[in-house]
Parts: sequence; C-alpha cells; structure tokens
Amino acid sequence: MRGRAVADEIVRHHGLSPFLARVLAGRGVASEAVERHLNPTFDLLPDPNVLTAMPEAAARLADACARGEKVAIFGDYDVDGATSSALLAEFLTSAGCDVQVHIPDRIFEGYGPNVAAIDGLADAGATLLITADCGATSFEPLAHARARGLDVVVIDHHQMGAELPPANALVNPNRQDDLSGLGHLAACGVAFLTLIATRQELRRRGVTTAPNLKRALDLVALGTVADVVPLTGINRLFVREGLEVLRRRRRPGLRALMDAARLDGPPTPYHLGFLLGPRINAGGRIGDAGLGCRLMLTGDEPEAGRIAAELDRLNGERQAIERATLAEAEAEAYAALGLDGEGASVAVVSGEGWHPGVVGLVAARLKERFRRPAFAVAFQPDGTGTGSGRSIPGVDLGAAVRGAVAEGLLAKGGGHAMAAGVTVRKEALGAFRAYLEEALGAAVARARADQSLKIDAALTAAAATLDLARDLERAGPFGSGAPEPVLALAAHTLSSADVVGQGHLRLRLRAGDGASVSGVAFRAADSDLGRGLIASRGARVHVAGSLGVDRWGGQERVSLRVIDAAPAEA
Repeated sequence: MRGRAVADEIVRHHGLSPFLARVLAGRGVASEAVERHLNPTFDLLPDPNVLTAMPEAAARLADACARGEKVAIFGDYDVDGATSSALLAEFLTSAGCDVQVHIPDRIFEGYGPNVAAIDGLADAGATLLITADCGATSFEPLAHARARGLDVVVIDHHQMGAELPPANALVNPNRQDDLSGLGHLAACGVAFLTLIATRQELRRRGVTTAPNLKRALDLVALGTVADVVPLTGINRLFVREGLEVLRRRRRPGLRALMDAARLDGPPTPYHLGFLLGPRINAGGRIGDAGLGCRLMLTGDEPEAGRIAAELDRLNGERQAIERATLAEAEAEAYAALGLDGEGASVAVVSGEGWHPGVVGLVAARLKERFRRPAFAVAFQPDGTGTGSGRSIPGVDLGAAVRGAVAEGLLAKGGGHAMAAGVTVRKEALGAFRAYLEEALGAAVARARADQSLKIDAALTAAAATLDLARDLERAGPFGSGAPEPVLALAAHTLSSADVVGQGHLRLRLRAGDGASVSGVAFRAADSDLGRGLIASRGARVHVAGSLGVDRWGGQERVSLRVIDAAPAEA
C-alpha cells in the first residue's frame, strides 16, 4: 500500500493528525502497528533466554545472590559501561551480594580487564567477576582470572570473532553463534535482560524479594542513548520508559547531575545525549573514571551534589581540551584531504601530546566535517598510540578494525559498526591508514554517494506551531536509527543569523505572509552550512530541519533545528 493510502488509513483508524500520520507512514509504520509504536509496552520484551549463554549467566548470578558472594564488576569507562555496572551493582547488592565495582583508568589501564586489576579484585576476596560493556575479546586477562579461581560472566555487546575467551558464560548478542536478533542493544540493555533472567531464576528457586527492575530503566535509557545505538525495537521501549522514570527524579545522583547541567523541563533523549552523557563521560575521559558509576549508585544527597559538581567542572575542562585538539586535527585533515575534502576515504589524524580522553570526540567532529569515517590517535612519547574512530551509516568500522588486528597492524582494537577503538604503534600508522583505504574505500564511496536528505513534509512558518511540535513528539523518542521528522520551509526570508554560545547560529525565518519562526543551527558557525546562512542574511532561503519544543524557565516555544539550507531562486 502506498504511503498516502497508509497515512489515510492511520487517520481513520487512530484519529491522528494527517501530519503525524504521514510521518509514521513514511517511516514504515503500518496502521495495525501504530498503537504499539506510539505506546510500546513491556510485552515487547523478549524472553532473555533467547540470548546465547543467558541461562548459564543467570544461574551463576543467582548462585552468587543465594550465597552472598563477593562479586567484582569490571566496567568500561564510558556511559554505557557506567550504567551497566551500576545496574548490576544495584541489583546484586539488593539481592544479598557484596559488590565491588572497578572502572579502569583510561590512560593508565586502558580498555577492558587487565591482570593487575584482576589481581586486586581477587586479593580482596571476590569469587565472581562480571565484565560490563567489555571482556568479549579479553583472552589473557580472563584466563588469568580463571587461574586465580574466579568464575567469570561476560556481559558485552561489541563485535567479536568466533573464538571465545575463558568464561563460565559470555552473553553478547553480537557473538557469532547468537541468533537472538538483539545485536542493536547497548551493553546496559544486555545487562538489563541478564538481570530479568536472574530474577526469573531466583523466583524459580523460591526467592520473592528480588528488586524492582523497572525503577532502573533510567540507567538503561541513559546508557542506550549515550552509546548511540539504534532506537528501534526494545531500545525504543527502554528509552521511552526510562525517561518516565528519570522525570520522577528519584535517583539522587542523576537528579543532582540534571541540576548541575541546568536541565530545565522534562528530560528528553537530547538531554541524555548532549547534557548528561558528556558530563558522565568527562570523568572517564580526563578525571576519575569511577565517578559516573558512583554518582548513579549513591543514595547520599550531599555526595551526589559533590560528584555532580565535579563532573560538571571536568566537562568544562574537557571542552577546552577538545577545542584545542580539534583545531590541530582539522589542520592535519585539511592538509591530507585537501580543501575540497576529496582525498582519502577515511580521515586518519594523529598528534603527540593529545589527551587520549578526547580522541573519540575529535573523530566524531571530523566525521561530521568531512562526511567520512575518521580516526584520531593520541601518541605517547614511547610511540604507542591510543585512537578512536567514528563511522558513517553503511560503513562497518568495527569489522575493519578486527581485520587490522588480524593482519598484525594494531596491537589491540575492537568496537562496533559506528565506533571503534585502537592501540597502534607510530611506525604502523601508515600501514593502518592504507589498510583502511583498501578495506573501506568502496563502502565509503557508496555511502557518500547516497547522502540525500529525506524530507518528511513541507510547511510554512505559520504552520510551525507548538501544537504541531507536540504532536510530532508523540512519534519519538528520536535518536540513532530513529531520526526526527525533517521538515522543509521553502523560500523564507532569513531575517537574522547570529552566532551564539559555542559556535551555534540563532536564526529567524519569515514567510511571505509575515509569519515567522525561530531556529538554531548547532555547532554550525564554522561549517559550510553556517557560512552559507550568515552570507544569506536578508535573502530568501530554503531550509530543512526538525521542529521541537524549546522548554526553558517554565515556558514553551517552538523552534526549528536547521540541518541544511540552500539559496532560494529569485
């Protein structure tokens, strides 16, 4: 059935506005699926035991609860790792375990389990080691853990090969023998399903006092959005329900962080991804990597306030470091790619003295600027580089990195389709760059050739109302894999375009009938889009963007987030 017919059927059967119906139909939502899409319920949750090795993992965690064991949780230092670790620690502590969480230092320990940390956890009396958002490729450290007498349960979501590290159970929807179809989950989502399975196992054994997991969905929502996994399937349910939990402000740590971030109004995926997530990540990037997890677990209001304030301070420091590093990285990228940016398929930049904690952010900015995958590598004086890569849709970076490890070009590396981390020697960087060009060149060319912007609908400034913006919000939550509806405003006069904040553009667009709408182009001042808008002040332009509700100081205003623009013909 064609899109218009589907939209008409949605209007008739569900009483939705024609505008919202067109958006849903354009995203492939059939009439019979509208209610489930707009109001997902926990019926969407799969049986967690469809994940390979889940029964073994749940049984081992249930054993630990029954025995009151000392459990060590080894998490990653990003938001997904922190939320996964906090989820596990909160549940297992409530169920009777003695829990110790270890989040490694990014610079001195690096990613994933390491022998020294495992020795410390074993010496402290741990009998069970759980890895969260890491461990799927940690062969030697986990072999050492087993040799020290620790049982091991791995909870991860990163890509991995066919060979498994030594563990009692390895739960990862991206292991090659897993047929669950849940490879889009973040690690916190995998951890949540693991705890559902553990609670089921405890109840099967007659335990009826297991914690209420719905209250922990604020952590799942935060980790899911911050890890930029697709907001489809049960991820959509996790985020929608988790935002409801977060809006109740029950968790002292996240309440304090929202206040420190000056979040005004109910939290949205934007706030999770751009206000809360970066502050939690700041601890892992340039400070104490364990701050984020401790913030989520604390029930002490003063401690929550202190940690939130420190994360807010670190985030400001991180922004300054990132700006300085990005300036150097962009200069190197322009030198390599040319001013027209038509050089190599993958941008690979490096620098001595760069802070390893910001290379992922720099890679993300380069990806946006040059519209291709990008790696940024920070080299230490001994020639060892810590790098991070970000990709564009249609280009699997994780697979390429695994291939480079297999070829001996990298000391270590892993990740998933859209992001990857590497450890590389300076003398091998050229060979790694050449490998990426050969492995990804064709895929990058195809992806860049198909970068047309899909428009959901066209409207004028007069139609860009609060009611319409609120109506479109019903189709959310929006994020990776579930983009906001893109609307076009044709031939509107650009009344103003002013630089505000950290390189944002504040805009005002006026239609021929005199109606106007405000807009913003984030981080656009120094981009082709921003320069074009500034040069078009007073002229007529076509713009495309997403309509949202700007909530501030108890007031609601409609605003257009502009993502593209072009001159309108006279």
